[in-house]
Amino acid sequence: MTSVGSPLVWGLFALIVVVALAIDLGMFNREARPVRMRDAAIWVVVWCSLGLAFNLFVWRRFGVHKGLEFLQGWLLELALSADNVFVFLVILSYFKVSRDVQHKVLFWGIVGAVISRGAFIGAGAATIHAFHWVLYLLGAFLIFTSIKILAQEDKPVDPSRNLVLRLFRRLVPITPEYSGASFFTRHDGRLMATPLLAVLVVVEAADVMFAVDSIPAIFGVTTDVFIVFTSNIFAVLGLRSLYFLVAGLAQKLVYLKYAIAGILAFIGVKIMAQPFFQIPVLISLTVVVGLLAVATAVSLLFGPKRA
Repeated sequence: MTSVGSPLVWGLFALIVVVALAIDLGMFNREARPVRMRDAAIWVVVWCSLGLAFNLFVWRRFGVHKGLEFLQGWLLELALSADNVFVFLVILSYFKVSRDVQHKVLFWGIVGAVISRGAFIGAGAATIHAFHWVLYLLGAFLIFTSIKILAQEDKPVDPSRNLVLRLFRRLVPITPEYSGASFFTRHDGRLMATPLLAVLVVVEAADVMFAVDSIPAIFGVTTDVFIVFTSNIFAVLGLRSLYFLVAGLAQKLVYLKYAIAGILAFIGVKIMAQPFFQIPVLISLTVVVGLLAVATAVSLLFGPKRA
């Protein structure tokens, strides 16, 4: 398993992420308050600019090929994150989480996603390095996932049926009501979790399920661990701000699932075809961007009008 990242470059990436998160939570969102559309738009621009600036750094330091791999992985994760936005909307609505504490839940949800995806990527990289044929299983899995996406009906998400939530409620004592923005509080003299912690657990569980699809997909773009991890994390970091900006728009992109299915199938075929021929990364990037652009345009122009 290859990696172009030296310890210095890994350190630079970690510094950027830690500083940006610290500024986000410590300076601009220290107090619980509703996130305005203007603030969300600014942070979407900030995270996208950081991702593209790091992409430029990768391009200049490691060459055009690695730069295109990073860009494709970043765009792919952003596309797959569209479903996350809608599911987060359903979860927060189901639990009646007030708008002033939604930012805190999603912030720590994103931090947890960074850690869990790091573990996923590390395990995947080690497995592929030891057993290269596993990569072809991932290719077959992506093709199967694309077929499943096309075949499944659009059913509403019911967070109450979440197995992790039911297990959490059975093992952890939870207060009947929220306690502001706190995850823990004292109730009848004992320390208990608040429903807000249960919401965070469900959000984390949902992201782990999405990672099962997105991590194999990005390994289909590149097996360079540094490119896989950094492109994935830069996309995930902007997900919270994207939620507040386009939670309504995500429901209008009714044909986006067809683009995602097509992208996953394409990457799956690309992996399976590697022993016979290599699809240039520029062609792969063109396919990903083209499918996303067409699906977005068709959804906005010809999608059903929804209240």
